[in-house]
Amino acid sequence: MTEEIKTHLQLRRVAIDTYKENVAYLHRDCLVYRSEGFQALSKVEIQPAGDGVSVLATLNVVEDAEITAPGQIGLSLQAFEQLGLPEGTPATVGHAKPPESLHAVHRKIAGQRLDFEDYVDITHDIVANRYAKIEMAAFLVACSETGMEREEVLYLTRAMAASGERLNWHETLVADKHCIGGIPGNRTSMLVVPIVAAHGMVIPKTSSRAITSPAGTADTMEVLAEVELPLDRLDEIVRAERGCLAWGGTARLAPVDDILISVERPLSIDSPGQLVASILAKKLAAGATHLLVDIPMGPTAKVRSQAGAMRLRKLFEFVGDRVGLQIDVIITDGHQPIGRGIGPVLETRDVMQVLQNDPNQPRDLREKALQLASRILEFDPDVRGGQGYVLARDILDSGRAMDKMNAIIDAQGRNEHTYALGRLSRTVNAGHAGRINAIDNERMAHIARLAGAPMDKGAGVDLYKKVGDSVDKGEALYAIYAEFDADFGFACDAATADSGFTLAP
Repeated sequence: MTEEIKTHLQLRRVAIDTYKENVAYLHRDCLVYRSEGFQALSKVEIQPAGDGVSVLATLNVVEDAEITAPGQIGLSLQAFEQLGLPEGTPATVGHAKPPESLHAVHRKIAGQRLDFEDYVDITHDIVANRYAKIEMAAFLVACSETGMEREEVLYLTRAMAASGERLNWHETLVADKHCIGGIPGNRTSMLVVPIVAAHGMVIPKTSSRAITSPAGTADTMEVLAEVELPLDRLDEIVRAERGCLAWGGTARLAPVDDILISVERPLSIDSPGQLVASILAKKLAAGATHLLVDIPMGPTAKVRSQAGAMRLRKLFEFVGDRVGLQIDVIITDGHQPIGRGIGPVLETRDVMQVLQNDPNQPRDLREKALQLASRILEFDPDVRGGQGYVLARDILDSGRAMDKMNAIIDAQGRNEHTYALGRLSRTVNAGHAGRINAIDNERMAHIARLAGAPMDKGAGVDLYKKVGDSVDKGEALYAIYAEFDADFGFACDAATADSGFTLAP
């Protein structure tokens, strides 16, 4: 390929969101495509003329000149933004050299143990967009299927934490909490943060979006306020209000974690090693010194046995101790969903009912939030052991938590758009009279996700009954909400096949 042919390729912005993956587009009749022997899904390097910045991308071949003409190199939105150059800029395109760290991925696939430098190299190359999603999937599946020794989890945690910014609040006690997930409606962070911040402790809560659940804290908080906050604004908010409820992605806190989550989500992968590394790396990057970890345990939770919960607890404590985090791990009841709503709008309703001391508030959500907040308050050396619960309850009952939540919402930027429940709804009724023996967490989360949650804020499931309640034949167990016909149909079909409720006569 001659230099003349190279310079004839002009950058073109292709308005396609490829979600955290760089994609390039060449026309099949492009001279460069033919002379270089490129194939679809090849890795290519795009180098603008006279500029030291280049990007790596996965190649797609097109036959429609409206997408990319033969004399152009098209770039997806993410890849184009990385270059920051105008359309029409001449660029060269060549075969990309595979990242050296792929050798370590191949060793992991073979079941070998990786060292700290391996994980540093892998995370560095992922953040630098040198990995295609299929290569990241291979890494994640290898870690999940061949397993990770506890030292490897420590190495990955440190490597992920070092992949982006790291905050320093210049405080001796910076609190945080995290639930490993798996329990629909478990939106305790949106209650714990205002309670703890109202007490005066610093609690900068940065959360990931949902991976396998119908909503993450960031997805739900977004119903009320802006969650994509730059670092300087995040700093101002926390220093003013002592807390926040934000998404960690825009703040570039352990950014490799958000990239890996974009691959984990469609694969529904959430292995113990990846889970611990993901959580602790984010907390380290967010500047936490004290962390409460909630591990729900139940027959349809992520952790289903006491032995499994204890293994995970010990892994958290091992890694946390070595990265300088004071960790309190609590194993909680995960036998059924917490609260009534499953999905961002419905979960927001539950949270606000608790904060407002509404008589109809979900009592299980209130009680769990108080238990968790009490453990965090007892990190404070001025709070004696056993006093945390009474203190948390007083802050909630007095309205101070509600006032603090409003202050945090206003500081982050109150959402002027009001999200409504999905326009399509259907109740799922009991097939016979009886007592509710069990509610399947996985099934309820699956139905809510099929309905469109969390991408569609108003989609989800509204529970009318919980374990222990008695029902008559034909009485409503829950309602499904969706905005789009296809989503609604999928969710209703799933509920018809298996409602997720077990009734005893």
